[in-house]
Amino acid sequence: MKRYFLLTFLIAMIISGCTQTQINYQDPHPFGQESGWAKTADNFAIGNWWQLKVKPKMSTWQKNRNQLHQWIIDRPRDQVLAFALYTHDHGVLKLTAQCFPLHPDEPKTAVLEFEKNGKWKVAQKQTVQYPGWSLHFRIKNWDNTKDVPYRVRLGDLSTFEGLIRRDPVDKDTIVVATMTGNSPKDKERFARTELVENLRKHDPDLLFFSGDQSYHHDEHTFGWLQFGVMYADVMKDRPTICIPDDHDVGHPNIWGANGKISRHSGGADGGYFFPASFVNMVQRCQTWNLPDPFDPTPIMQGITVYYTDLNLGGISFAILEDRKFKSPPIGNIPKMGPRPDHINDPSYDRKSVDKPGLKLLGDRQLNFLDHWARNWDGASIKAVLSQGPFCGAVHLHGSQENRLLADLDCNGWPQTGRNNALRALRRARATHLAGDQHLAFVVKHGIETHRDGPFVFSSPALVNTIYGRWWWPLDEKPGTGEPIKSVLPWVGDYEDGLGNKITMHAYANPDPKSNTELKSKTTRDNRGDGYALIHFNKSTGNITFECWPRFADLSKGDAAQFKGWPITINTKQNDGRKPVGYLQEVKLPTENAVVELTNDKTGELIYCYRVKGKTFKAPVYSKDKHTLKAGKDKANTVLLKGVKPE
Repeated sequence: MKRYFLLTFLIAMIISGCTQTQINYQDPHPFGQESGWAKTADNFAIGNWWQLKVKPKMSTWQKNRNQLHQWIIDRPRDQVLAFALYTHDHGVLKLTAQCFPLHPDEPKTAVLEFEKNGKWKVAQKQTVQYPGWSLHFRIKNWDNTKDVPYRVRLGDLSTFEGLIRRDPVDKDTIVVATMTGNSPKDKERFARTELVENLRKHDPDLLFFSGDQSYHHDEHTFGWLQFGVMYADVMKDRPTICIPDDHDVGHPNIWGANGKISRHSGGADGGYFFPASFVNMVQRCQTWNLPDPFDPTPIMQGITVYYTDLNLGGISFAILEDRKFKSPPIGNIPKMGPRPDHINDPSYDRKSVDKPGLKLLGDRQLNFLDHWARNWDGASIKAVLSQGPFCGAVHLHGSQENRLLADLDCNGWPQTGRNNALRALRRARATHLAGDQHLAFVVKHGIETHRDGPFVFSSPALVNTIYGRWWWPLDEKPGTGEPIKSVLPWVGDYEDGLGNKITMHAYANPDPKSNTELKSKTTRDNRGDGYALIHFNKSTGNITFECWPRFADLSKGDAAQFKGWPITINTKQNDGRKPVGYLQEVKLPTENAVVELTNDKTGELIYCYRVKGKTFKAPVYSKDKHTLKAGKDKANTVLLKGVKPE
């Protein structure tokens, strides 16, 4: 479906700078000169980056910057090719290689080579992009049935090697590692030694970094290099998805508002602080290796988009941008707390903030999810990847003294947009994987009623020193509803501060101390740092959530995980609606077909998923007339039309 937008994609590539032929690598103002910020942005990688002016008297902040700058300057020149990340999907391999900043006399073109019969063969030559110092290779007609060693070679200066893995379609269980929040405020400022060692032992099929790879805001080039060097040894040998979040593009929080310019210090008026050229550089570095966008038409200011889908090993992943089209609080709702995006008034009307016209994913991404839900080419199970979950599953922010009723930065607001997103996931029985919240949790969403929506697994922060958060109900009582078996006390049915229905299954609170105390090295095992592993079993439809502390001793097995994990669900549980009846049983045109049910009265897609067997008796959720279709990978054959439930 992405192929229909080839022309628009080429236009977007031109806007993002990927088709430049003449580049001024010493341009001191690559983001323009319209503001003081634009003149000084990304100091470590523009103009004469190697010339550092050290002042005799410096603040702690300036000294810290100088240390970071020195790390770049001291990089051995034969190691300036720092890392690479790739995906391949439907016969197209896309690979991004990242360079450290280059000197004027150093090569600015590189080749991608593949090893065949013990010899390296050049596949493609590309130019280093500026700003950003990234290289982008796109190879068509990729054979995904075999492992292929690769090498990126920057002239005779530097090389970087890895392995393009074959598509693991023959594996019964596909494993995804999910991570978020790579704070640099940590003893291992330039390494994640134990974590990377554990990841290599787990040997996941796919890496998913859901955002905040960099916390350096206007210095993305440094932050991205810092991140990439940390994880280079695990990213180089397997497909990797990185999607930027607010800190990556220089925001504390972000409501993209379709790309307008933000004028508010906290960004709560919507849009972006920094020039579109900077935002596009961030997205180019972090997301260019993803499959081509579904619809690459840029938003306001020419800011590019990247939402797309990836099929890996028979699991279809929709990759979303859950903040780019989101409506802001300023100008839409009154201030009801210390900040425009915080609500602390317990008496406020939850429905009053859910105003008509407010957006979350936006119409474009909902349209994408509709197309994606109907296309099961090579897929057995579906999952959605995004920056954050669609609920507010946090009570305490930063410290145990800071209780917040509702945080509008969470994707539980606006509520109608949240519910529309969850219905889109539910139609495909898709599991949601996200991060951002600095707290690991598993929640089953409710839309009309508790437990009628899909599950979300929000992974813990990789380094949780910046802003610890806690799930801590005010009454310290279990939730209502059918009891959930757990060693944790506060599980069950709740409502978040926006009135959204959620069912808590597990959470990984940091040690109950202030965030300041958690910065002590003696409490590193109690901060809630960690990562998630998700096992998708294609034969059974079972999905197992694992939640591992960052410094876990893997020899202890499941006992090393956070309390409350592992948790196993089935894809069927991502649609918890209670049928009002069933259509007559029908013979399917092919075994294990895709079935699609549409409400004739409303035209709404009720669901589309793959079933097992040769026959199907369709559940329905209203007494209206329905149409049922089925097919091998798409439901092209009408089996029933204008039929009411029995």
